[in-house]
Amino acid sequence: MPNSQALPLHYQTLGNGHPLLILHGLFGSLSNWKSFGKKLSKDYRVFLLDQRNHGRSPHNSIHNYPVMAEDVKALMDAQQLASAHVMGHSMGGKTAMQFAVNYADRVDKLIVVDIVPKTYPPHHDAILDALRAVDLSTVKQRSDLDAQLAPHIPDAGVRQFLMMNALPDQTEHWKWRLNLDAIYNNYAEISKGIEVSQPFDKPTLFIKGGRSNYIQEADLSTIKAIFPQARIATIPGAGHWVHVEAAEEFANVVLAFLNG
Repeated sequence: MPNSQALPLHYQTLGNGHPLLILHGLFGSLSNWKSFGKKLSKDYRVFLLDQRNHGRSPHNSIHNYPVMAEDVKALMDAQQLASAHVMGHSMGGKTAMQFAVNYADRVDKLIVVDIVPKTYPPHHDAILDALRAVDLSTVKQRSDLDAQLAPHIPDAGVRQFLMMNALPDQTEHWKWRLNLDAIYNNYAEISKGIEVSQPFDKPTLFIKGGRSNYIQEADLSTIKAIFPQARIATIPGAGHWVHVEAAEEFANVVLAFLNG
């Protein structure tokens, strides 16, 4: 029976084979995963999803992991997917974990990229404040937007990533694809751990960036309690954006797990 809170997510598919769903992180979109998706599309039918309030998916004032898991279920139901491999990065990793815990029969293998099922302290405040302070009415081109963000976000790479969320509409007025109000109002929910009713006792892989502090030694007991079959692969030299910073090694680790 359809869940009335679920939203019809925007998605793209690549390749053929057993389905693999990929969920991006906060401030991201499916476009962040296209290169990786193409690599895996030789062996799998890859579904790249825009999560609610991101990319081309619908906006909604509710943004938490139980409803985001329902969004994933609704997409699988609409696509008549009995089960799939599910992978998520950061916020998407929490959605993937929540979905796996809630609907274990719909998940074959679970891959969680550089996140654990715990509550994290707020650490995106500066980015949220910077994005909400932008005066889009004065933006005529991308460089105008960059100039407004630069004083608050010194890292040019982070600015480039964030600016992927801005685009001119048909009237040449710039707008955010992100639902910034919903993300700001629900930031405490985004930071939270997942809701666990029972463990997910199926093959699970956590991938940690060697330079990232999102997965700590102290988190291992929490991971094992919820995901008894979990193993952790560390990719040395990579930060939180493992799939970008170590693309080849990341793809090899994922394929070895899925094909094993």
